Amino acid sequence: MKRILIIGAGFAGLYAAISAARLRHLHHASADDVEIALIAPEPFLAIRPRLYEPRPETMKAPLGELFRELRIRYIQGAVETIDTSSSSVSFVGPDGGHETLAYDRLILAAGSTGFRPGVPGLSEHGFGVDLMDEAVKLDRHLHALARRPASQARDTVVVAGGGFTGIETATEIPERLRAILGADANVRVILVDRGAVIAPQTGDNPRPVIAKAIADAGVEIMLDVGVTALDDGGVTLSNGQRIDSATVIWTAGMRASALTAQIPAPRDTLGRLIVEPDLRVPGVTGVFATGDTARAVADDLGNIAPMTCQFAIRLGAFAGHNAAADLLGLPTEPYQQPTYVVCLDLGSSGAIFARGWDPQLEQTGETAKATKREINTVWIYPPAPDRETLFAIAPEQVLDLSVSGEAASA
Repeated sequence: MKRILIIGAGFAGLYAAISAARLRHLHHASADDVEIALIAPEPFLAIRPRLYEPRPETMKAPLGELFRELRIRYIQGAVETIDTSSSSVSFVGPDGGHETLAYDRLILAAGSTGFRPGVPGLSEHGFGVDLMDEAVKLDRHLHALARRPASQARDTVVVAGGGFTGIETATEIPERLRAILGADANVRVILVDRGAVIAPQTGDNPRPVIAKAIADAGVEIMLDVGVTALDDGGVTLSNGQRIDSATVIWTAGMRASALTAQIPAPRDTLGRLIVEPDLRVPGVTGVFATGDTARAVADDLGNIAPMTCQFAIRLGAFAGHNAAADLLGLPTEPYQQPTYVVCLDLGSSGAIFARGWDPQLEQTGETAKATKREINTVWIYPPAPDRETLFAIAPEQVLDLSVSGEAASA
């Protein structure tokens, strides 16, 4: 028996498994001949783009039925070691025991985590929204604030990082915190970024609309300044200013899973493995990288796929197809994703929807908010566990934005 082993049950890992199972089915290989195994700590997909919302513990979708329908073997565990010389991985199972599993083809889809620089006090006093457990911790903290007496620190939230996650978090917080503390609470939310502009990924066209929406949501913006220290009472900024705050949320940057460092191949500054067009890791036999662990060229113009679920879904589909094709002696397909959209939630101010690598606005306000709502509650959730429907979709059709006109960006 040959084995395709997928590390990670995020967007990339899920669609890699689906796509590999599809090709196995199309070429009449049985699950006894080609095993598709997926290893992850839990058999669910964390809906990561929604972790800035209330009740983050509900932002997950079970995968067990889908795995059973497609005859994908789920292994509960956390990978600790990848040994490419022996084509094996070692992991810790749910009982704490260590196990080793061999592979014929490996798909690394372990995702990314928020970048945590060595800012004094950040690990002790900062919060995050990039992982489920961090988002749950923040949500519990916000509710616990209601048991504290009113004060400037209690009612002030500092969000460090003016990218997409920081903006969506900051614009969600005013209403979220007032729902906890009361409508009359003197809530203050401050978005801090070291850059000269917020949302640098969007370009010049949507930015004025985003800036106005942030202000309309009651969020203050502080640019060209960073957080240099945290303590239990607030933050110190790089300009020497002190802000009293009981809640500091760090959203400044992402890094690929540390497992990428165990693959003997070049990586970029974000820790992503630099992959070939078919997502193979050059010079490493039988290993493919996808999602946030891969630095992949998305189109003929040389644009690089960003670390978003919009791209992780399609990257995963291509990686699964190509790993299975390589194992079955079939030609692989070059990954391509020429369409890029941004749909950014702006809290009480609605949202924006823009298209293109130099994004151009197409929707704003409540119209864009409705699009974002559909993305967050329909588009990015796993497909129904129906084998016939899943196997009818080729990798290049997964989130084909040129046809659908919609996508997830967060």
